[in-house]
Amino acid sequence: MRGVWLEDGHLRFRQDLPEPRPGPNEALVRVRLAGICGTDLELVRGYYPFRGIPGHEFVGEVVEAADPHWVGRRVVGEINVVCHTCDMCQRGFPRHCRNRTVVGILDRDGAFAEYLTLPLENLHPVPDHVSDEQAVFTEPLAAVLEILEQVHIRPTDKVLLIGAGRLGQLIARVVRLTGAEIHVVVRRERAARPLRMLGIPTLNGDDLPEGVWDVVIEATGNPEGLALARRALRPRGTLVLKSTYAGHGTLDFSRIVVDEQTLVGSRCGPFPPALRLLSLGLVDPRDLIDGVYPLEQAEAAFAHAARPGMLKVLLRP
Repeated sequence: MRGVWLEDGHLRFRQDLPEPRPGPNEALVRVRLAGICGTDLELVRGYYPFRGIPGHEFVGEVVEAADPHWVGRRVVGEINVVCHTCDMCQRGFPRHCRNRTVVGILDRDGAFAEYLTLPLENLHPVPDHVSDEQAVFTEPLAAVLEILEQVHIRPTDKVLLIGAGRLGQLIARVVRLTGAEIHVVVRRERAARPLRMLGIPTLNGDDLPEGVWDVVIEATGNPEGLALARRALRPRGTLVLKSTYAGHGTLDFSRIVVDEQTLVGSRCGPFPPALRLLSLGLVDPRDLIDGVYPLEQAEAAFAHAARPGMLKVLLRP
């Protein structure tokens, strides 16, 4: 099988990978399109010692499954494969399963290859009128919707988003649907343009009002955004952290205590609402695609995605 292999921070294209075989209640999925996200870039930088095929944002087609009604269907897949028996699964928090594997991130090969396997319970059919280029955004869009699962954002709230990259662009589009007043801190004109096209105001960090925002969402992908987010948040406000990156950030926890602020970590989210937003056309992320590469050019694709200001770069196996 052709695919992309990551080991010791080195990424390379290979043509000798074994084709995966689906286990009981699993499906073999032919990958049609896969997206490079910030976590993939951070894995290369050493965020987590992953060895294998990276990639977790994908749309594919089922080519083999124990349940034949899945065969031939276009699907997207939830990335956490869980045990159903640990205490977290039993308490209704399977995304935090203590024995989980995570597609392309933790002990499970991912989507930057011709094929991958997933349990049938992880798969979601893609509506016929949703294109591959839209469906490939399902996983990050679901991660954005997790914010709304965790935090009640009201139409009267003042929301600040720090970071207008791959994930930030989707966050801005979703939060706008709540009716809240949202502003986005943007460093580059390339990232500001699609926001302004949607009527979403942008700011730079220098003229940022401090201590006035009800909800601040930090999605810069670097630790520098943390201090800015803390200063912007009002007393008793909520700070949502969406960044994962190599290294450690710092926060003034004394100020968080004194100002009685709420700190929320936010990771994976629900797929059905994400597919519904795409199906209804309430979010259409295709304008965020900056490039599409074949697998053979994966190194060039990663280099493209790592350039400052780039948004979504895709791989087409």
